[in-house]
Amino acid sequence: MKNLLSITDFSVQEIDQLLSVAQDIIANPEKYNEKCKHKILATLFFEPSTRTRLSFESAMLSLGGSVLGFSDANSSSASKGESVSDTIRVVSCYSDIIAMRHPKEGAPFVASMVSSVPIINAGDGGHNHPTQTLADLLTIKTEKGRLDNLTVGFCGDLKFGRTVHSLIEALARYKGIKVVLISPKELTIPDYVKSDVMDKNNMDYVETTDLEQVMPQLDVLYMTRVQQERFFNEDDYLRLRDSYILTLDKLSNAKPDLSILHPLPRVNEIAVDVDNDSRACYFKQVANGRYMRMALILKLLGIE
Repeated sequence: MKNLLSITDFSVQEIDQLLSVAQDIIANPEKYNEKCKHKILATLFFEPSTRTRLSFESAMLSLGGSVLGFSDANSSSASKGESVSDTIRVVSCYSDIIAMRHPKEGAPFVASMVSSVPIINAGDGGHNHPTQTLADLLTIKTEKGRLDNLTVGFCGDLKFGRTVHSLIEALARYKGIKVVLISPKELTIPDYVKSDVMDKNNMDYVETTDLEQVMPQLDVLYMTRVQQERFFNEDDYLRLRDSYILTLDKLSNAKPDLSILHPLPRVNEIAVDVDNDSRACYFKQVANGRYMRMALILKLLGIE
């Protein structure tokens, strides 16, 4: 039985196969209408989520399956003190596959040790978010036609951004990827991502605090929210926040075929008028998330 806890649980060949299935779902949706008939997905969200939870539910319903679960730990027996292990043992009696989000790093791994059905990590703390990474990879592949020989900029909170960590881990396995890390000094990429992922894979990367200076180099720009709650000093937050707001002015020297991604939710880091620019891909990214989760559910359930 296979789980998806980290993007590295899948080989490059398996990821490419998932991308192909997702592209086929986009082209021939009716073919997949009943692929998961009589199958049940449990969504166990111990932490709030809009997009990821609804995306999983939409994916399973689109495959003809059913969904059960909870969207808040307070509405589950976790609020009475039930352990993750016991919750998973119980829910795996009721379902064929489980997608779980948890505020604690490593909780999906604990779940996988006791579950009798496949576990999908839908985000664990600041650690991993592999299904968002699959959505990101499909978006980049669709927009650029490839996943190699690209310069990818990551901008904003690179310290706590689990979507950033997961995507870098995935891209490290493709040829000719250059990463540009754009963040305030307080929110730079963790050392373990540098040593265990980028250095280990001889990845070409640079760090900077200046988004506009590196803009002309980028094929893909991955924006994230600079999170107010991570700062001790309100003045520092306000000073830094504004330097990472993407506006049409800041895009004036960007490539005409730049692809702008964002895992959402957006607060103020991308100006609303950028939404109508042909380079904005973040709402396409949302749609791609559903198709990739459909492909993933089929793979983990062993359905051709």
